[in-house]
Amino acid sequence: MDLQHGLQFTSNLKLQASTNYDITAGSKLCILTAGVRQKEGEDRRNLLERNISIFKGIVPQLVKYSPDTVILVVSNPVDVMSYVTWKLSGLPPNRVFGSGTSLDSSRLRYFMSERLKVDVNSCHGHVIGEHGESSVVVWSGMNVAGVRLSDLNPDIGTEKDAERWLDIHRKVIDSATEVIKLKGYTSWAIGLCVSELTASILRNKKSIFALSTMAKGFQGIEEEIYISLPCALAENGVASVVQLRLTDTEKAKLHKSASELAELFKSAKL
Repeated sequence: MDLQHGLQFTSNLKLQASTNYDITAGSKLCILTAGVRQKEGEDRRNLLERNISIFKGIVPQLVKYSPDTVILVVSNPVDVMSYVTWKLSGLPPNRVFGSGTSLDSSRLRYFMSERLKVDVNSCHGHVIGEHGESSVVVWSGMNVAGVRLSDLNPDIGTEKDAERWLDIHRKVIDSATEVIKLKGYTSWAIGLCVSELTASILRNKKSIFALSTMAKGFQGIEEEIYISLPCALAENGVASVVQLRLTDTEKAKLHKSASELAELFKSAKL
């Protein structure tokens, strides 16, 4: 209702709300943000069981009324919830994915721009792996206007790095906790992020984002898990996965992140 009262100030759209799922019939895209709120200092993994029970009541209903839909999962822990949604939906894996580390990557680029004093849109880099503690920064690919930071600082992202870029990764990981501490929840940054993901789907743009996707067979990952990798996002969901050239260290960290998530996936009671 509050949003409906402001429709005069937006583009031409129809805003509806209902407790009946039939209102979603024929949807091209369903975005799942349902779930219990993450508390200050709470690990995303602690949210798992409560959010799975919520999704069991939502996902089958969405697919019932929109069998050709694409599903974007935002709820945390997003990697496991994306996997759970895929299992509950029965849809092809490319049509079910999570926001993953797309926001982590945006945070990384922001902190890059702050440190280097250049526009955030000229800073490029990806955070992959788990949306959480075991996330992996692809230091070897971080660049500004095509100039790789690792060419200027070969020790970037290591303990030997005099510039302490590792501190930037820590800030990325701790960002949600800091925002929650200050205002109780995160909203604006993830909202802007989801808006961009939505535009890429509805306009078939094939923009590249780090998304939680079915990773089996990519980067040597053998487990059937959802984890974040750079993906081209189009009208049918994940159109392709970008095969990054990772260093041995980056690949080892990604495999470690995948292994930790695989153990968590096993605990998901569907």
